[in-house]
Amino acid sequence: MPHHKRAALLSAATSFCESFAEKKPADEILSHFSTASDVLAYEHGLPELAPFLGREFRGREGVQAYFETIASCLSYADMRFADYVVDAAENSVAVRGTATFTWTATGESWDEVFAYALRFDDQLKVTRYEVWADSGAAYLASKGRLKELRGETS
Repeated sequence: MPHHKRAALLSAATSFCESFAEKKPADEILSHFSTASDVLAYEHGLPELAPFLGREFRGREGVQAYFETIASCLSYADMRFADYVVDAAENSVAVRGTATFTWTATGESWDEVFAYALRFDDQLKVTRYEVWADSGAAYLASKGRLKELRGETS
């Protein structure tokens, strides 16, 4: 694959990740996504653990709903991305991220390492956004049980 395609995919992935890490407005984050009806946001995990897990958010409106659901449940700080892996033949990029997340209703926080798998169309817009993260910590924090499990006092 030509080097310029790899570089373009890396640039598109970095731009998307930075917009999310920098808490840019929703419209700016969504501008990185394709307007195709089959665009997908999917965070792996049991749907019973959190409202954004294990559900397919399809289409531009679905992707917007995913990010709105995330924002209604979580806040985050110190988000960073590294270790980008580009597959130019598949128009995809994998990346590792780190951040401190807080379940806003309970105020419980945890440090997390997570991974994104991003697939792009020929216009370098995201068509598939998959997330693997610590659903157990999110669930415990949502129930106010994370500190207890770690032996921390309030």
